[in-house]
Amino acid sequence: MKLTGQPRIEDVAQAAGVSAMSVSRAMRGLEGVSDETRERIISIARKLGYAPNRIAGSLAAATSNLIAISVPTLFDAVFAEIVDGMREPLMRAGLETMIETSDYDPSREEAWVERMLAWSPAAIVVTGVDRSEAVRDRLRNAPFPVVELWDAAESPIDLNIGVDHYQAGYAMGRHLVRLGYRRPAYVGVLAGRDPRAEKRRKGVLDAFMTVDAPFVDEVRINDAPSFKAGFDGAMAVITGSQSPDLIYLLNDHLAFGGMAACAEAGKLVPDDIGIVGFNDLGINAVLARTLTTSRTPRAQMGLSAARLVVSRIRGARNLERVVMPVDLVAGQTTRSFKP
Repeated sequence: MKLTGQPRIEDVAQAAGVSAMSVSRAMRGLEGVSDETRERIISIARKLGYAPNRIAGSLAAATSNLIAISVPTLFDAVFAEIVDGMREPLMRAGLETMIETSDYDPSREEAWVERMLAWSPAAIVVTGVDRSEAVRDRLRNAPFPVVELWDAAESPIDLNIGVDHYQAGYAMGRHLVRLGYRRPAYVGVLAGRDPRAEKRRKGVLDAFMTVDAPFVDEVRINDAPSFKAGFDGAMAVITGSQSPDLIYLLNDHLAFGGMAACAEAGKLVPDDIGIVGFNDLGINAVLARTLTTSRTPRAQMGLSAARLVVSRIRGARNLERVVMPVDLVAGQTTRSFKP
């Protein structure tokens, strides 16, 4: 089907063999269209070059105060704190938030992006910087601000505010090397599920490789990051044959589970084995033995992201990339090997 001029919703409907209402429902993520039909409609719309934000002016006007936010999960205090940091400045500016969770599934986020483009929100906020070039192009061409949160981007789509996860891991690794650790192990989720965690892992490993001390064991849990995942992963390491002197875990949730596993196995922390996490969650302040971890500025990140969005919507030219600091927390779950 060859078109002249800008493609219309009727063109997509004709090519897909459905009504214009079905196209509208599919592009907006509403019920009444099967998943198979929705995917076919979206695929045809892409091929024709139909821009879903060219919907009725009344719809665009009705949703122009919406900030669409995608995070992997809200059951993790990290992302809940980031979103909470965003809400107040956005509300003061008369903007409402619409939040979706991707469960770390790139295809789920991609489908969400298509739906949000159809709604033409005031801005889109996505978590991380690792996504397909097709989705990046769609967001790059969006007629509104797009923010990439939580991870620092070398080449931002538009606005980016996050932390450098590789450098955070490397800084922690260098700290552990200076303490004298030489037999580290790693516990995380399946490779590919969390790109930020993989960057931290690589940073820690690269730091240990400066003294020729690779991971002696590595356990990947086929589950969401949780206390239970940390417990199971650490228990597998502790009861294995590699005898590590340290376990670096994906985040604090896993690290807290790892501390429980050590207690269950009769391993003293840090005398027998060190435990390290990432994020410095609030519960760390009340633990009997504070966790060695990396403190991330989650609420401040959300606040700063919201201010960037509001400023851009009001016509200001913002900095494209903001890398926020990560502080190393030298807790009581690691020790120095020096006499």
